[in-house]
Amino acid sequence: MKRIIATVGPSLLHTTPLNEVHNERNIYRINGAHGTIETIEKYILEIQSQVKNANILMDLPGNKVRTANLKDGFIDIKDGEEFNIYFNQMNYKEFFKHIRIGDEVWANDSIFRFVVKNINFELSCITFLSHSTGRLLNNKGMHVRGIHQNIPFLFDKDKELIKLANKYSLDFVGLSFVRNAKDIQEAKQLIKNSTIISKVETLSAVNNLHEILDEVEYILIDRGDLSTEIGLTKVPSFQNYIIEKAIFYNKKVFLATQFLKSMEQNPIPIIPEVIDMYNTLKSGIYGVQMSEETAVGKYPKECLDVITDLMQEIKVENSRIIYE
Repeated sequence: MKRIIATVGPSLLHTTPLNEVHNERNIYRINGAHGTIETIEKYILEIQSQVKNANILMDLPGNKVRTANLKDGFIDIKDGEEFNIYFNQMNYKEFFKHIRIGDEVWANDSIFRFVVKNINFELSCITFLSHSTGRLLNNKGMHVRGIHQNIPFLFDKDKELIKLANKYSLDFVGLSFVRNAKDIQEAKQLIKNSTIISKVETLSAVNNLHEILDEVEYILIDRGDLSTEIGLTKVPSFQNYIIEKAIFYNKKVFLATQFLKSMEQNPIPIIPEVIDMYNTLKSGIYGVQMSEETAVGKYPKECLDVITDLMQEIKVENSRIIYE
């Protein structure tokens, strides 16, 4: 049975209750990057109240550097103009220690690109030159390639979320920005009952894939964060390599990021999305993850229906007898 990881949020769980979409194949994901510990605990209780014995995934935010405490919740940026972010406007306040003038920063899943122009210790701020136009919101990733080896694997919030997972004996804990087996071993010291899903979204994880596969039974390829590490055009070949190696070692693979992106706003997907999902489900993976599509999208039920219908189509196709 293929599994579907469905991210809960304002849309799925609140606007659309789980009883409208529930299937035994569903795993309900809580994105630990969003909300306080108290808010996230309420999510756990609400899921359990709506679906008894629901499979729940606590997805840790990991050591992804994110914007925080921005005035008004955002900064308007413009191509060719500079802007400042203060040290305390990052979830990791020592981010400035790991960057240098001239470094490129890829923000919000590579939608925005900035260059570090200055680090002002007197004012405790970093000046960036923007090469993009838009609105940089709170809680958006700020990624600089090659610096994560020296950043702690688990931030304080990750450790608090692991305590919640232990308290409620959640089925799965997702480890974000894993770099090597040592990171997984560190998490195993804290996780009591949950099955670990190791996310593959860093170049280090790809390079150390063999040792990571020795530590876990499940991996999840987050194509969005991986793209910021390796570049967008390399994602297809890297995805195929990771899937093939994991399946060879008899591991279960989930795929994530933007499968049905158009359905955040529209009730039906576009044809390329349907074809990609169809081919993905036939590739030998264990399941797929819906993120914004179900968490904040307008049509979470329709998204899950599309995947279910495609699974049924593949099942029928596999049982079809062709006569010469």
